[in-house]
Amino acid sequence: MNKKRIKPGPGQESVWDYPRPPKLEKFAGHIRIMIGDDILVDTNGAYRVLETSHPPVYYLPPEDIIMNLLAPNSGSSFCEFKGRAAYYDLQWEGKNVPQVAWYYPSPSQAFLPIKGYLAFYAHKVSACYVNDEQVQAQEGDFYGGWITSWIVGPFKGAQGTWGW
Repeated sequence: MNKKRIKPGPGQESVWDYPRPPKLEKFAGHIRIMIGDDILVDTNGAYRVLETSHPPVYYLPPEDIIMNLLAPNSGSSFCEFKGRAAYYDLQWEGKNVPQVAWYYPSPSQAFLPIKGYLAFYAHKVSACYVNDEQVQAQEGDFYGGWITSWIVGPFKGAQGTWGW
């Protein structure tokens, strides 16, 4: 896997210009997540986390999510920057999609604004949109970043990129 930074064009961002430790910022755009033909999330109140080599992860306020389609999952993981994450499963039309989203019930001080906000894996729902552009999921099952036309890589997550 080539780790060489892609030079961003006009209006683009390179994930190699994102900081480490990651940065939290309010996102001024619109986010929508679909499950089948149903809207699961529709918000203008998102935050995004920017971290070197990763496409942005969007954290969405629970009041803009159809929360009755989600059920707590007993799994957890740990981020050295944000803290311990908890997960939700999606229960829709008789199907269960495990660990479709995660959140931080007690995030570190720097990430307190996203306490209780949910981030979704794009590959586990029908479609995710940022400002009406359908995103591509970050490769791999761990990171959960969303790739749009204004984000360039290469991106960590694919096979062979773990040690970046």
